[in-house]
Amino acid sequence: MTETVTKHERNLSALIHASTFSKFFIPFGNFIVPLVLWTANKKEYEFVDHNGKQALNFQISLLLYSIILGLISIPFFFGFFPNIFDFEHFGFLRLNNFNNLNIHFDSDDFRFGTWLLPIGITGLLQGALFVVNIVYTILATIRTNDGQTFEYPITIKFIK
Repeated sequence: MTETVTKHERNLSALIHASTFSKFFIPFGNFIVPLVLWTANKKEYEFVDHNGKQALNFQISLLLYSIILGLISIPFFFGFFPNIFDFEHFGFLRLNNFNNLNIHFDSDDFRFGTWLLPIGITGLLQGALFVVNIVYTILATIRTNDGQTFEYPITIKFIK
């Protein structure tokens, strides 16, 4: 495909992939900017059409995975929140006596283990999605600028 792809098509395709980083400056920029570039040029260039679909499908898939991970962690947050307002949970009830300041945690009443592990796992998975987004977007930008077609991993094909 590199023989028939012009420099303009390669640059435009690389720009579509790289424009997903606009989310750091514009809210939902990772959807809006590539969508505008893709829709403006998809009928003229087949290579740009393919890469625009790939970039948008990848961003939508990552958003869906992030929402699912967030929904998984919500019950663990709500399971912990009632205990935040229980002042005895952190030993704050004993702070009324300023002369005998006694702050300690009883290991039998240490409730962090029930919610910290699932939230930690979902947090690590969110971080992994962030790293996957950065790495594969850079890789896609470089490969399409060289004229190669690129397929993102873990992508659901919403736009066909």
